[in-house]
Amino acid sequence: MDDDILYSPDIVDFYILKDSYYAPLILNHPGLIASHTVKDTTIICYARLRDYEEMIQYMGTDYINSIPKLFGPVARPSLEASGIIQVQQQPSLALKGTGILIGFVDTGIDYTQRVFQYEDGTSKIQYIYDQSIAGTPPEGFPLGTEYTKEQINAALASEAPYEIVPHQDFSGHGTFLASIAAGAAVNNYVGAAPEAEIIMVKLKKAYPFYLDRFCVPIEQENAFESSSVLLGVEYILKKAKELRRPVVICVGLGANYDSHDGFGNTEEYLFNVSNIPGVCVCTAVGNESQSRHHYFQKFSKSGTPENIDIQVGDRAGDIFVSITNKICDRVSVSVRSPTGEVVSRVPAKARYTFSTRLVLEQSEVSVSYSFPVEGSGDQVTIVKILNATPGIWTITVYGDIIIDGRINAWLPLTGFVSPNVEFLSANPYTTITSPGNGMGTIRCGAYNSIRNSLYPESSWGPSILSPDVPDLVAPGYQVGGFYPTGYGAMDGTSVATAIISGASALMLQWGIIEGNDLGFCTPLIKAYLIRGCFRMDVMEYPNPQWGYGTLDLMQTFFAMREL
Repeated sequence: MDDDILYSPDIVDFYILKDSYYAPLILNHPGLIASHTVKDTTIICYARLRDYEEMIQYMGTDYINSIPKLFGPVARPSLEASGIIQVQQQPSLALKGTGILIGFVDTGIDYTQRVFQYEDGTSKIQYIYDQSIAGTPPEGFPLGTEYTKEQINAALASEAPYEIVPHQDFSGHGTFLASIAAGAAVNNYVGAAPEAEIIMVKLKKAYPFYLDRFCVPIEQENAFESSSVLLGVEYILKKAKELRRPVVICVGLGANYDSHDGFGNTEEYLFNVSNIPGVCVCTAVGNESQSRHHYFQKFSKSGTPENIDIQVGDRAGDIFVSITNKICDRVSVSVRSPTGEVVSRVPAKARYTFSTRLVLEQSEVSVSYSFPVEGSGDQVTIVKILNATPGIWTITVYGDIIIDGRINAWLPLTGFVSPNVEFLSANPYTTITSPGNGMGTIRCGAYNSIRNSLYPESSWGPSILSPDVPDLVAPGYQVGGFYPTGYGAMDGTSVATAIISGASALMLQWGIIEGNDLGFCTPLIKAYLIRGCFRMDVMEYPNPQWGYGTLDLMQTFFAMREL
């Protein structure tokens, strides 16, 4: 198959479970263009939109679980504050990531930067898998182009490197994270695991169908589907197995489009991956605590209607709101515009969508209900307001059946909705983004190591599934690293995740490469990192901002000595 087809704007990809009853109907459908199985459980399918709309009829209420989420980067002398420099320089440890791979699923990497090269000018990068370039995909993968270390070295030796390896990182996010986690010593700079080698997956931008479905602003270039993330992680694991090397996987991305219950395809996949010996998975918790993108209310048993008020500024564009309630409850909604025009209460029916154009405004409103969603069985209500009029929009939530009564609502990730859109009654708790709201991975928050204060935007727990998240925090304010344009600084939990990924690489070196514990994997590393965290006497731990404390890798090794 020519993988150029998979870059057509009318292509849609979606998930199905391998053993689902309807799987044969989809896999034998003549409109199926390609499919790829990950971890022998989940199949990513590709089809044209017209065929996809026919295929989803086979799925019934499971349709909602087939839709990929959209991820974006969660970014806004730190290694010393984390105890990493001390571990690198401690004579009996002297850990620098030798023999370890660090894999990234991100925006790509500027492979020409000196921080990604050895002293002889050859590359520290083992592979680049660029999903955005149609060409020669990795063996067994449906799309993209693979570049090997040999090709990268040939490009570095050339006067025109991009003619040999035309891969570039136009955002700089992936380049920066890689420099923090695995950057070589350049002048006075050094990454957390400077002798670790790199596998970079550049994610393909989401298909137009999903950009439209999730109301992504047209200027947002860094919108990636969770299916692309799964392909990227699968690629990293495959290459690590071929090279027979332990690997840390750094996921500095987040999404706010799901029910936040930690049961999505991405979270379940990463949970399974994280338990493999020789693999450590680190995920960012997001930068959403102060964005005013989360609403929470608990209904009384009488089911009194509750209003969710959304402040909308000028030229806000389209707005996507997801509302969730527990499996035992059923809710329905109505919508009122700033001028007082009302979309009457829409009955709550599974897979039902009601759309209408307002009479006195240029806005269009749609309401969709889906239940039960995978894993939790909860109900998700999606309200979309297209071309939203400035002012206060009110979504009124009615309790059709109320037993538990908890209602959560989320606006999209910062950067995926206009900055002048927010909940009037916002709640900073339960703002952990996907996949950081799942179980199994090391879930990384951020703090300001200069002032020893929490990084203000770092998302707060708990998650719907777990009361103790984040697991820990690492420096995430004004952290130095390298962009394609050179040295600079970045804020955010993705930065903290890169630091913790580098620390995890040093632990994998100690455990597996040096033969101290061949069973090292994510849960073990997480446990050791938590035991070594610095904790202030004036605070109780764990807590929803700091988790179990701040990363202190040197103290982690002291704690391990006592076992």
